[in-house]
Amino acid sequence: QVQFVESGGGLVQAGGSLRLSCAASGITSTIFGMGWYRQAPGKQRESVGNITRAGNLNYSDSVKGRFTISRNAAKNSVFLEMNWLTPEDTAVYYCKMWTWRDDYWGQGTQVTVSS
Repeated sequence: QVQFVESGGGLVQAGGSLRLSCAASGITSTIFGMGWYRQAPGKQRESVGNITRAGNLNYSDSVKGRFTISRNAAKNSVFLEMNWLTPEDTAVYYCKMWTWRDDYWGQGTQVTVSS
């Protein structure tokens, strides 16, 4: 049974920073990649960025230069460092990990940025 523990969300003022953490247990196949998505009210879920098994990083244009993804592969953990937050970053943030066969999603953590 796959379980996720996401943490680090909260309320922050514009210009502030937050660090999200996501740890998975129970994934028995090789993890090909880890990433973060977000979903704002009334909007579709969108990719924030990801890190591949080889360590390659990809970011959406809206967060490039402000957000940083890192991981601890040995502990099936992925992190999202968010700096210079704006109200447009307000959303529920989900981590995702995938194998050759399956996608696994975290439960989500709320990030709210006040102006």
